[in-house]
Amino acid sequence: MGTCAGTGNRRKVAVVGAGNVGAAFCYALAPTGLADEIVLIDANADLAKGHALDLAHGQPFFPAVAIRAGGPADYADANVIVITAGAAQKPGETRLQLLQKNASIMSSIVGEIVAQHATGVILVVSNPVDVLTHVALKRSGWERGRVIGSGTVLDSARFRYLLSEHCGVDVHNVHAYMLGEHGDSEFAAWSMTHIAGMPMEEYCPLCGHCSDWASEKHRVEKAVRESAYHIIGYKGSTCFGVGMALVRIVGAILRGENSVLTVSTLLDGEFGLRDVCLSVPSIVCRTGVSRIVEGRLSEQEGFALNASAGVLRHALDQLGG
Repeated sequence: MGTCAGTGNRRKVAVVGAGNVGAAFCYALAPTGLADEIVLIDANADLAKGHALDLAHGQPFFPAVAIRAGGPADYADANVIVITAGAAQKPGETRLQLLQKNASIMSSIVGEIVAQHATGVILVVSNPVDVLTHVALKRSGWERGRVIGSGTVLDSARFRYLLSEHCGVDVHNVHAYMLGEHGDSEFAAWSMTHIAGMPMEEYCPLCGHCSDWASEKHRVEKAVRESAYHIIGYKGSTCFGVGMALVRIVGAILRGENSVLTVSTLLDGEFGLRDVCLSVPSIVCRTGVSRIVEGRLSEQEGFALNASAGVLRHALDQLGG
């Protein structure tokens, strides 16, 4: 994996896809001052221009940042290329058909990125994110740390939020991870869950907020796993939460924070798994993922991680990867 060397002083983020997620991310990123330049790229050039102009009109309200629509030439000097583009599932269309369609789109975009001799990091957001991260990595031919997926960063935030609500504790004092696939086979790593530095199993007896912690654990984990379905059911799509999760990941890259985040990355022997992209705690720096934090999982969590990897391998096999 890469080292944490710098990639230049001007911080440029290219966003591929001007749909709900791409637009929400740009809206969340612009006021932070993290980027000096944000370039929005979409096959629908007018949509990209419209979002860029709309965002640029907010310049008086946040730190200086150049915001514009662009094209493939902008990949060359971008520090981070965030790919949110992809087709939505249509009525009667199978998940595999959608996967094949989005894999083709991803391969085409990454081909354009490689053709520009880009030197930055690719961050895949399009779903199914773990499989498409694998597709992007193989198509790029880059070292594994430079091509990562948004993974379960948002899922882990949802997990922390629900635990904070249950325990009546500030969410910033809750440390917890969802691991595995960004999807139905993800699982809560309870052995890594802490509040105020205390393992959850030790904190729980002091909490006094539930009489049956075993059933409460099941409820919380189920709620995290089903969160996206509920939001999509209410309003058709998720965008705000993932937009803020992307700001967290991109910020860690642009500032070289060495932050531990559950991004999707290729495993090469870690946790006993190979040639599959999924989410485990990883150190994120200027060049992407520099190292995977191979913490000890419980036996049950180890089984869950292997099962999640099996789901993703099956999808890759169907794709022909």
